[in-house]
Amino acid sequence: MLEIKNLHATVAGKEILKGLSLTILPGEVHAIMGPNGAGKSTLSNVLMGHPKYEVTQGTILFKGRNLAELPPDQRAKAGLFLSFQYPFEIQGLPFIRFLHAAHKARFPGKNEGILEFSRRLSGKAKQLGMKDELVKRELNVGFSGGEKKRAEILQLMMLEPVLAILDETDSGLDIDSLKLVAETVNGLRTPESSALVITHYKRILSYLKPDRVHVLVDGKIVASGDAGFADQLEAKGYAWITEDKPLSPEVAVEARQ
Repeated sequence: MLEIKNLHATVAGKEILKGLSLTILPGEVHAIMGPNGAGKSTLSNVLMGHPKYEVTQGTILFKGRNLAELPPDQRAKAGLFLSFQYPFEIQGLPFIRFLHAAHKARFPGKNEGILEFSRRLSGKAKQLGMKDELVKRELNVGFSGGEKKRAEILQLMMLEPVLAILDETDSGLDIDSLKLVAETVNGLRTPESSALVITHYKRILSYLKPDRVHVLVDGKIVASGDAGFADQLEAKGYAWITEDKPLSPEVAVEARQ
């Protein structure tokens, strides 16, 4: 599904990712945790092809294709999806028109008209507790923080990505919204689709049950473990890993130098 090898990336001339390697297999959910400034959001932006970020070394393969050869729109059409930490407001662009156009680009063979799409969208929105009038408004304009997050999850449901990248989607959510996000992501899990969840906190992982949890420090993944690894990180923080202290035998952790 996704294979990253020795990835180095810079922004404004400063190296942020410094030899990151990661493999996500079809059907897996992986979580990345780490301190502020470690490079977590940089990784998500690099994967989607944000022009501000430059890959200087390494490779990223998505379904066997070299992502470096694909512009951002082609990455999205191929099934990559990024949920923004701070969704943009776009005046003059109705949410429903935006999402319908994105859906047509993602599934060019479906040829679903706006009325049929609108009915399906309304049904999905109700599952998220969203009012119909929200999808008719300008994209994210005047939305509350919670409404923006739900709008992102609605896009996730409609676009059915092959690899969903959730960049701190849990930030600022109350417990009910958090459970709803986790339930939605779990509902979209298939043997062919995967997710990469970037988070500071363990609480969303309690509902998502990731296959692997990774720690990103100073642009590299320095340790990995199973879902229980997040409990140790919640209790101890990250210093015990970077200080080369013994790792708990109860959790399968693979320290990377």
